[in-house]
Amino acid sequence: MEWTIQELATRAGITSRTLRHYDSVGLLAPSRIGANGYRYYDAGAVARLQRILFMRRLGMGLPAIAEVLADEVDTGDGLRAHIAELEKERDRLERQIRSVRLTLEALEALEAGTEPRMDVMLAGFNDHYKEEVVSRWGEHAFRASNDWWHSKTLGQQRAWKQAAEELVAAWVAAARSGAAPASQEAQSLAARHIQWLSGIPGTPTAEGDRERSIGMVKCPGDMYVDDPRFAGMYEDASAAAFVRDALHVYARTRM
Repeated sequence: MEWTIQELATRAGITSRTLRHYDSVGLLAPSRIGANGYRYYDAGAVARLQRILFMRRLGMGLPAIAEVLADEVDTGDGLRAHIAELEKERDRLERQIRSVRLTLEALEALEAGTEPRMDVMLAGFNDHYKEEVVSRWGEHAFRASNDWWHSKTLGQQRAWKQAAEELVAAWVAAARSGAAPASQEAQSLAARHIQWLSGIPGTPTAEGDRERSIGMVKCPGDMYVDDPRFAGMYEDASAAAFVRDALHVYARTRM
């Protein structure tokens, strides 16, 4: 049994122009062309058209459909690949939406007479330290922490940074007071520091990985002293060393 192009278009709910386009891009050729120039489609062509229309309804582009059909990929495998592409696009759109929302909040802050922090708005949580975060804790930790950061409103980002600054100030004050790293005051701050780390998704402390958590607690402590990017965080080398030593004591005795 064969259908003409008009008959097939009518039954499929599309136009003959669409069928001609599918032919021109190599998706669906007619089974034969008659002496009168008419295009005819047999059962095999109709079955192929069904697959094409099914994938089109799911939002797949013609190049992706052509790849599925050309490679004789199972439709299910093709759809799974399509889902992966849609998820990537969804993630991109969600990031864009968050960025626009933060920009809107910044505009509203300006209208209210408050100057927004542009670095807070645009920077990812670990953008400046991506290479180190990925090498130490993996790509998952980098992406999870950045996604968490961008999911916050501008006000929430400011509040988080304020809390972090207050923790640093508390460490500096304890160091200036002459407290010992193993003192109750220092160990209370170490516990507060680790709780702060545990609130950041993707980190070993957040995921309850004890062995890696110990390493993560010790590692920042070492960096506070050894890494120029962090050494000035606690005002001077002696305060940074105090934080490092207190975190090491906590990791050794309480984790």
